Amino acid sequence: MSEPQSPLIHLIDDDHAVRESLALLIGTVGLRVQDWADPQAFIDGFDRTGVGAIVLDVRMPGISGLTVLDRLMAQGVDQPVIMLTGHGTVEMCRRAFKSGAAEFLEKPVDDEQLLEALQQAVRQHVRSRERTQADQAARERVAQLSEREREVLGYIAEGLTNKEIARKLDLSPRTVETHRANLFAKLECDSLAQLIRRYASLLDGAAP
Repeated sequence: MSEPQSPLIHLIDDDHAVRESLALLIGTVGLRVQDWADPQAFIDGFDRTGVGAIVLDVRMPGISGLTVLDRLMAQGVDQPVIMLTGHGTVEMCRRAFKSGAAEFLEKPVDDEQLLEALQQAVRQHVRSRERTQADQAARERVAQLSEREREVLGYIAEGLTNKEIARKLDLSPRTVETHRANLFAKLECDSLAQLIRRYASLLDGAAP
């Protein structure tokens, strides 16, 4: 199995000098950078499946950064977006956050502030992807359960004993014990508390 690639920062700014200096800065903390001069080329060409973050200038010819942000959010892009602007206003900042920006920084941007924002954004994105993968794995495990096992799981989560569940479902306690063992195996749980937490997380759609 190939090793996952390190996080990639997409840097979109029409000013070559800005892209060059920011790319050098971001590289000092070990993050890879792909820079884009054309926001439309970025929208069309960047890898949405990758892990990382997006640094996006607000004022660009053709398509503004805020319009790019709106398009990314509409497409379900989950990489955090850090907006940069040389002429920020309260209204612009408010709109950016309302549209889903993770951070809004003014140029000339403070190096440490940008790096801190980027590293935090990347950490959050990695955790988000891990939760998404765990949630998918949980759904796949639950799909393996029989209808009877789902019923038993529900009663276990309610705190019923094997004997009580057996009476509810008109089964023998030994049969309930077998279903219980299958639940622990299929859901990959080591304890009753973990089984119940996983059940609760599946009900509300969160990752276990």
